[in-house]
Amino acid sequence: MSDIVKTAINKNPELKGVYERLVAEVKKFGRVTVEEKKTSVHIKAKAGFAGVHPRKDNLIVQIVSAAPIADSRVFKTEQVSKNRFHNHVRVSRVAEIDGKLRGWLKAAYELMG
Repeated sequence: MSDIVKTAINKNPELKGVYERLVAEVKKFGRVTVEEKKTSVHIKAKAGFAGVHPRKDNLIVQIVSAAPIADSRVFKTEQVSKNRFHNHVRVSRVAEIDGKLRGWLKAAYELMG
């Protein structure tokens, strides 16, 4: 894990648990690569389908989709190309890695895999 990511996640034991659970869940989808960058983590199948951006009290999970995800948990959506969107979700507790979040991540994995 890069120093910045490691420091941000390890400062908060609950966030460390959230990060570990998130990585474990996406690895259940199949062949997944977790690339730890200087300030974020990229999660890839054949191409990137999710990103994790550590903050002081939460992880911002960025999920790729073909259309905006219409849900109150999505606090920001960016259209990055004609048919690709990045949807941002704050996750601060392991309990928030629920069926809905796993479903969005699985759909992103299938889209980009």
